[in-house]
Amino acid sequence: MKTAVIVYPGSNCDRDAAMAIERVTGTAPAMVWHGEPSLPEGLDFIMVPGGFSYGDYLRSGAIAARSPITADLIKKAESGVPVLGVCNGFQILTETGLLPGTLMRNSGLRFVCEKAPVLVETTNSRFTRAYGESRELTIPIAHHDGNFFADDETLNRIEGEGQVAFRYANNPNGSARDIAGVTNAAGNVLGMMPHPERAVDADHGGTDGLKLFESVLGGAS
Repeated sequence: MKTAVIVYPGSNCDRDAAMAIERVTGTAPAMVWHGEPSLPEGLDFIMVPGGFSYGDYLRSGAIAARSPITADLIKKAESGVPVLGVCNGFQILTETGLLPGTLMRNSGLRFVCEKAPVLVETTNSRFTRAYGESRELTIPIAHHDGNFFADDETLNRIEGEGQVAFRYANNPNGSARDIAGVTNAAGNVLGMMPHPERAVDADHGGTDGLKLFESVLGGAS
């Protein structure tokens, strides 16, 4: 399997992402710097990691959405390549228009860093199909701008079309309808604020994020 992780200036979860991918596939992903003109050809999976791309200037993810590599990311996503954006990666994907909605300041106007109870909304997704009956997860969060917002028409549409992948059980940031993660209409792009790549090793506190990677990377039993 051929995979890649995009590295922007300010990314800080890129190595966590790479280790999660290698844990499932047995092969390290390509680490692609933001200034490259394109991603490798023939990719089976692309991950946009968390962090603070470009220092979160303007808006979180706004500059990264216009970075040289991102144009090719959009092209590959639109061609059907699976893409996972986590935290800042989720913000970047909304800024590109690959995902609906936007991420605003947390309702409490404070950075939140904790283990969050997260509910799997659907297993009818290439990113969640391995969860089966395991529908209540504990996934770390660490963000200041994780308050998912969309107008009611958009929220009704994405809920009606099954694009909500995860919800918070305790809504730590004020996200509309407790939404923690959404997919695009085609189902090949997922953005989420919780960090599944930080929940793949029992020695690091839990493995509730592992089945997400097994789902999309084909490692599920």
